[in-house]
Amino acid sequence: MRIKYIHIKGLCMLAIVLLFLACSKKATDYRDLLGDKEIQYPGAVSNVTVLPGKGRLMLMWQPSPDPSVTRYVVYWNNSADSVTISADKHQPTDTVKSIITGLNEYTYTFFIYSYDAEGNKSVVKEVDNAHVYGSIYQNSLHNRLPDAATPFKVNDDGSAVLYFTTPDTINTTTDIHYTNAGGIASVISLQADAAFVTLPSYKPGGVISYQSAYLPVMGSLDTFYTVQPDTFPNIFKLVECDKGLFQEADLPHDMGLLQSDTRVSKLWDGSVGPQGYPNIYHNNSSGTPGTFSFDLGKLYNNLGVIEETGRNCCHNPAEFEVWGIADNTDAAPDLNANDPNFKSAMQAKGWTLLTTAVRGDDGNAPMKFNFMDNPPPVRYIRIRVLRTVDNSNDINLSELSFWNKE
Repeated sequence: MRIKYIHIKGLCMLAIVLLFLACSKKATDYRDLLGDKEIQYPGAVSNVTVLPGKGRLMLMWQPSPDPSVTRYVVYWNNSADSVTISADKHQPTDTVKSIITGLNEYTYTFFIYSYDAEGNKSVVKEVDNAHVYGSIYQNSLHNRLPDAATPFKVNDDGSAVLYFTTPDTINTTTDIHYTNAGGIASVISLQADAAFVTLPSYKPGGVISYQSAYLPVMGSLDTFYTVQPDTFPNIFKLVECDKGLFQEADLPHDMGLLQSDTRVSKLWDGSVGPQGYPNIYHNNSSGTPGTFSFDLGKLYNNLGVIEETGRNCCHNPAEFEVWGIADNTDAAPDLNANDPNFKSAMQAKGWTLLTTAVRGDDGNAPMKFNFMDNPPPVRYIRIRVLRTVDNSNDINLSELSFWNKE
């Protein structure tokens, strides 16, 4: 037992001596390993911000407060590329900016070092996920859409209001190019937070184009426009057709009348709103489908809208077709309206189906229906009633009105 105790005690004393000798060494004893120099670390930058752009970006940071710093070096592409910025600011409230150009569309990592006059560098400041934008981003952009329900309104003073939907990304403006009433090419901008823009005057029939601009992120260096503009829907003014020119023009296989004072001409007698019997058109209870025809009195090159008003109680059309043709000479197919080949026969005779109107209500109140875009010239109208709201053999209407696009 005595021998073991002495052995352990001797080892402990040896360890204490070695520790004392090690602690007695000076820091300068290892300078030979560093070329007789101490390690110097200039102050690093802080609070780096990246502002992306098109083929470029900007790096901004707060400078090092270390007065020994003389320059900053930014490295990227595995240090194959770099840029040097002089350090002439040392206040933390200052900002150092560096715009780096000639970059591909990519996500970069940058390394920023501070250097002093002797070439000592700071610890690195790494900047990840720095985006640069280009054609890939630009090709993904779309022009802001016109409001499909109400794309425009024409005012009596010659101005026009264009309506747009809400933009879905960081849209800044939409530039609208048009020709004004004086024939001068003009541009007006629609801001992102606005739903419409007013053209003070415009040339009727002139082409209006629009092109939207976007920022990839807020604060981006560059604004990106879509690759190309789009064309705004044709602006027109609806002018009501003169009912004083309308005339009856029955065609073979058209429906007969209930009685002589419920004629087709009741549909343009100037009455307003749903009418009662006998101030209505009333067929001869022949059922549906059934047709009646008439003459607008003149040729219209861009017939655009029909408004149909039903009777004040019953038998109103729930679904009907509106056909148009310029000349009705020998234009009626020798078929009844309920024939399955009626539609193709009408087309073979030169008629154009302007619209198929469907009502989901009781059919009483006036309701407008748009015709097809760019219709052929039309003077004669043929209405084919497919069904009534009460599935009756009787077909009743109070009024028909038409508008031409001008």
